[in-house]
This record gives sequence, structure tokens and C-alpha cells, in this order.
Amino acid sequence: MSRSSELAAAKRICKSFDAPLGVVEALAEHEDAEFRAVAEAHLARRAAEEQRLIAMSAYERWLQERGTTLICGIDEAGRGPLAGPVVAAAVILPLDCRIWQLDDSKKLSEKVRLQLEEQIKQKAIAWAVAGVNHEKIDEINILQAALLAMRRAVNKLTVQPQHLLIDALEIPHIGIPQTGLVHGDAVSVSIAAASILAKNHRDRIMQKFDAMYPAYGYAGHKGYPTAKHRQAVRECGPSPIQRLSFTGKEQ
Repeated sequence: MSRSSELAAAKRICKSFDAPLGVVEALAEHEDAEFRAVAEAHLARRAAEEQRLIAMSAYERWLQERGTTLICGIDEAGRGPLAGPVVAAAVILPLDCRIWQLDDSKKLSEKVRLQLEEQIKQKAIAWAVAGVNHEKIDEINILQAALLAMRRAVNKLTVQPQHLLIDALEIPHIGIPQTGLVHGDAVSVSIAAASILAKNHRDRIMQKFDAMYPAYGYAGHKGYPTAKHRQAVRECGPSPIQRLSFTGKEQ
């Protein structure tokens, strides 16, 4: 293998946070400075990612130090759209679980979200998703529907959590200690994991609705109030999954 091919292979290996440390350490001692630079860049990036995940685990560690081991992150997707359901996810991760690139779903590409979803479901102690449809949203308002979806997701878990970490909200009538965290999906690994499951699950639902009602473009905007969505409603009228009482503002 030529030097250029070997260097390209080293760069491919070091693109992944899961690159074998033995291989990276060997590259760090390579006689060629360019190989060493590739390894050193990987180690610096990995160290920064470790620190980021440690910072995002601060609330989980605080609870663990006080004897709470089954910590459930909860988040929702779909409070802002003008059509379709609101979906919530609940995730209990093992203590000190590490999932590289885990973050607020809004910061991630679809490709990364789908990859992380697989890891979350594989590594989680328990996870569940639940939704509330557009008709119920119209009946009880979007905030109450989001809380209902969260409660349903918790109730679907196969393991009873000891504490809930929730993005910005607190769930009434749940009977489990809970903490609402502002921007929780950016500061808690548990909530971030839930945000990814909720987002991916709702996106798949909206893709199915797109096939049923193609004039509305749901696969693209997922029901959010884009110019294209509003134009489709003006031209075609409300779709069968339209939130007829919802204007896009919190109620």
C-alpha cells in the first residue's frame, strides 16, 4: 500500500470517535509527522467530546450521587407544527452510558439522528414513545397534549423510573419525582436521547401522512408553519390532520 493510501486509511479510521485506541496510539508514534498529526487531532477531538458529554451528564451524576439510578429523560417533538401529532419519548440510560455525538436533536442532521437512535435503543435500560393526535390537540390545547404524550410515554416504559428529567416542563399527576430543565435537551444526555427518539418517530409519522396527502408536502416541512405549508392550506384547504384550533402560538 502506498503512503497516500495508508494516510487516507488512517484518516478514515480517525474520523470515528470509536476508533480503536491502540491503533490511534500507534499512529501517534508513527515516524511520519503527518500520521502523528492525524492521530493527535483525533485524540484532541475525542477528549473535547468526552468533556462535552461529561458536562451534559451533570444532572444525572448529581442524582446518582444521591442514590437515584433509574433516571428517565423526557422530551417531545411537534409542539410547533400546524398539523399532525405531538410525540413524546422517555428514555432510561444506564449509569455512565456513553453515546458519542449525543445532543439536542435540533442540532443534528437526519443521518446522525438515525444513527444515534439505533444506539440509544440498543443501550437504553428502557425507552418508549407515545403521541397525541391532532384531534386531541384541538380538544385540550397543544401544551396539555404535549404533557399527555409525555405521561403516556412514561407509562409505557417497561421499567419504573425513580426520577424524571424533562425539557422545560413538569408533568402533573405523574407520581414520580421530577425536574424540569430549561433547554434540557442541550444540558442533559437523558433528555437529549429522548429528543432524538421523539423527533425521528414523529418524522416517520409525517412521512406516512405525506404519502396519504401529497399536496401538503409533509415529508419536507413535517407540518411546521412554513410558507409552503401555509400556501398548501390556502390552496387546498385544511388537510385531514390539520390542527384546526392551533395558530402556532402556545395556549
